Amino acid sequence: GIISVEPRPDSKYIFMNLIETAPHNFGAKKEYVGVPGNLVAFICKMSFELGMEGFVSFVAKSKLIDHYRTELGAERAFPNSNKMFINTENAMKLVNLYYKNLSHDKEAIP
Repeated sequence: GIISVEPRPDSKYIFMNLIETAPHNFGAKKEYVGVPGNLVAFICKMSFELGMEGFVSFVAKSKLIDHYRTELGAERAFPNSNKMFINTENAMKLVNLYYKNLSHDKEAIP
């Protein structure tokens, strides 16, 4: 997979410009499971490390909004908007899911 991010320190979040999965990782015959979730967890971890409390924002493709809600805990920034965000609580859940060696206490994230 690949991601493109832009830290926005003045607004205290990281904007995710792009997240893509390799072509061989689509559908039932995908080679690896959980790649997008792992990439987003990495961005959330980065947000904590930069003092942004885990906040991540992105613009979702319409057909993926429900998927991002259920799999990542993302929320719409505005009703009927494709702008979404991951808050501190859900960012911590993702970080703890993919980085099991880190403390459950957000203050312990390096």
